[in-house]
Amino acid sequence: MQGASSHNLTDWLATALGEALLLQEARVVEEALDGIFGEYCLQLGLWGEARTFQRFSRTQRCSIIAESADGGPSAVGEYHRLPVESDSIDAVLLPHTLDYCDRQHAVLREVDRVLRSDGHIIVLGFKPGGLWGLRRLIPGAGMPPGADHLISERRLGDWLQLLDMRIQRVAQYFFHWPLPGNKARASAKWERRGQAWWPELAACYMLTAQKRVSTLTPVRPVWRTKPKVVTGLAEPSTRVSRIRFDKNPL
Repeated sequence: MQGASSHNLTDWLATALGEALLLQEARVVEEALDGIFGEYCLQLGLWGEARTFQRFSRTQRCSIIAESADGGPSAVGEYHRLPVESDSIDAVLLPHTLDYCDRQHAVLREVDRVLRSDGHIIVLGFKPGGLWGLRRLIPGAGMPPGADHLISERRLGDWLQLLDMRIQRVAQYFFHWPLPGNKARASAKWERRGQAWWPELAACYMLTAQKRVSTLTPVRPVWRTKPKVVTGLAEPSTRVSRIRFDKNPL
């Protein structure tokens, strides 16, 4: 993740609080991916192990692009300049990727570019408010290191609608104090109570949206040639710097 040491983040995710968060997020992502089919699912950024979320995908192939080689992504590249063919991806998953990114608009524009018509985007994010919004007032609060660019689900929804995406669902989850020693498990019963009684106090949210199907056929100038690419991931070019490809994506 940008803006944080991958080792520090890995250490945080290995705490009791981090493990409980990953467990709950695996549940919400599994539910979100359950009805999404197609050829290709792309994850931007590692959050936990490489297979933490990709194992729930119903697409034929899955890949992960990260900004460093730590953790074994399928390719290394910049999120705002993806080495991916336009209109080639059925689902894009951003697990807290925007929380660590200072070019959020550019990343979302790239996601819109690579998504096929009716493709899906799934975003996991930390809520600026709620219980974890009080983290600065709590000595030793256990927020993940480097998550300095939090955006609310409402603002994110506005940005996606400007890209002509249809918001499908916004779900709040994880009702635990941000304390490293908190060993409480994110039980399904506790989560249901939080979602029903105090959703605004949740630590995180999941937002899903779908790219609208265009009714117009774009006319490309005859002098604009299409770059040589393979399905999904493109060959390195001057547009993308320091990209390393894995010939065996997840």
